[in-house]
Amino acid sequence: MIDPWSSESLNHKIIEKFGVRPFKEVIGEIKDPHWLMRRGVIFGQRDYNKILKAMKNKEDFAIVTGMMPSGKMHIGHKMIIDQLIWYEKKGAEIFIPIADMEAYSTRNKSFEESKKIAIEEYLANYLALGLDITKDSINVYLQSENLVVEDLAYILSKKVNFSELRAIYGFDESTSIAQTYIPIIQAADILHPQLDEFGGPKPVLVPVGPDQDPHIRLSRDLASRFKKEYSFILPSSTYHKFMSGITGGKMSSSKPNDAIFLTDPPKVVENKIMQAKTGGRETLEDQRKYGGSPKDCVVYEILIYHVEDDKKVKDIYEKCKNGEIICGECKKIVAEHMKKLIIDIGKKREKMVEKAARVLEESNGT
Repeated sequence: MIDPWSSESLNHKIIEKFGVRPFKEVIGEIKDPHWLMRRGVIFGQRDYNKILKAMKNKEDFAIVTGMMPSGKMHIGHKMIIDQLIWYEKKGAEIFIPIADMEAYSTRNKSFEESKKIAIEEYLANYLALGLDITKDSINVYLQSENLVVEDLAYILSKKVNFSELRAIYGFDESTSIAQTYIPIIQAADILHPQLDEFGGPKPVLVPVGPDQDPHIRLSRDLASRFKKEYSFILPSSTYHKFMSGITGGKMSSSKPNDAIFLTDPPKVVENKIMQAKTGGRETLEDQRKYGGSPKDCVVYEILIYHVEDDKKVKDIYEKCKNGEIICGECKKIVAEHMKKLIIDIGKKREKMVEKAARVLEESNGT
């Protein structure tokens, strides 16, 4: 069972068991693919051909990606914004639901607290990273304030029963009614861009980690069940690898010493990277003689996710493999790059908080 409220290594499982196809099968058809696509960070897809066709023919399509306003934004979250910027340039209409209802039911966050976190930690950073959420083509909304989504969720819930949710999510007698309703809200988030008020049926893409696939499968099932009423097109999805934390495992806001946050001071960023797990040898002599193992190195992984220049990433890879560079030297290079990035984001973010608040105040989800 895949549970979106806990995580494990799921990349191969969803390909083998749930019909997800390798992304490499479609990358050859993409004009100027994103670096996360080229490097295999985006590893899986379901029905991506619908998105390819829309991009090629300049037809309407939408991207839906939500945020959980329960903690600080870290560099692992940044990959979603990088993808949104790329898709927006390809002509996508973007929908960004703020999952304050989920934060309330599963993380005990008040709606007021979720809104504050969404503005200061997420939307301000989105703007600082270059995603212009003030555009008409980008829709940002709070789940709790979007009546279109809430009404659709109620309608969708008629064709879902508790037994089905229990089989998908592992719900039991101790699960609150509020939490059992969250998957239906998520499905409404994903499907509502196809309602008449948003231009009618169109391909919709949801970029997610593998732990979120239960939401995708339920949304597709509901799209099929309501085909007659709404002519929904089954939503497509892509799957990305989770970024590792400093000491390995998934980077998480709940592990502050293991994550690099966009609000970390530059010195803290440097210290975290200097303490990161590497793929180096036990001794300097062995490192020079046999080379390191970039595929086992968190520091090299940071480059893969956050350096756009393929040549620079490949150069570090080759030098590590050949023993031309040792871990301490590599850490300094990566630390300098990330400090510059964090400083730049920080300077821009300071000017964006008020704008982010205005976007949310003016948004009514339609």
